[in-house]
Amino acid sequence: MTAAINTVNLNAWYGKTHALKNINLKIEDNKITAIIGPSGCGKSTFIRCLNRMNDLIDGFRTEGELLVHGTDVNQEDPVELRKKVGMVFQKPNPFPKSIYENIAYGPRIHGINDKKKLDVIVETSLKNAALWDEVKDRLKDNALELSGGQQQRLCIARALAVEPQIILFDEPCSALDPVSTSKIEDLMTDLKEKYTLVIVTHNMQQAARVSDYTAFFLMGELVEFGETKQIFKKPKEKSTEDYIIGRFG
Repeated sequence: MTAAINTVNLNAWYGKTHALKNINLKIEDNKITAIIGPSGCGKSTFIRCLNRMNDLIDGFRTEGELLVHGTDVNQEDPVELRKKVGMVFQKPNPFPKSIYENIAYGPRIHGINDKKKLDVIVETSLKNAALWDEVKDRLKDNALELSGGQQQRLCIARALAVEPQIILFDEPCSALDPVSTSKIEDLMTDLKEKYTLVIVTHNMQQAARVSDYTAFFLMGELVEFGETKQIFKKPKEKSTEDYIIGRFG
């Protein structure tokens, strides 16, 4: 079976700063993989390589292979790549448009303008993001009027609207209250039936709760990767154990 994501000796630099060092990692389809590690260890750099968000940064470059479903991401058109590999950021970032237009925006970019088709996409995406019942009577309202947790689920719905295969989450709950965080975590568990999820998190409890696999990064290197239960109960590397129990980070 082809891995959803496969990196072979992936290296990355910001100018002269060597941010990722020989990352070899296979991420399976329809699983949640957590990326953990202290600030500045390369977590966000890694997931931003997966949909080439780092291309927007001057002086950024990579070496090595990075395959998404067997295709080298550097050979793909970035717009098409980001259709397949969606992203949800740390802080909710809805467009200053209506709830409806936030969801319809991506499909429109990709050539869907039929009102009936868009209506179905908007409803389906909001249902899949567990938000439909809360907003179905407010689709013309400005998305910025939603609560923080609702805005983040809207951003997830917006990512789902273009039918991605993989969704990246970069600290998706760090700006949210515990109730909203719980809803997002429940949602992730539901989403993995259809999608492959990769989540960067500082929250050890969150990683332990929601992920199937965990990768521990330290100083740009992948120290350890395995099933989440194993990583948290019997890590092979002392630095993994030290980080998980809070000796540093």
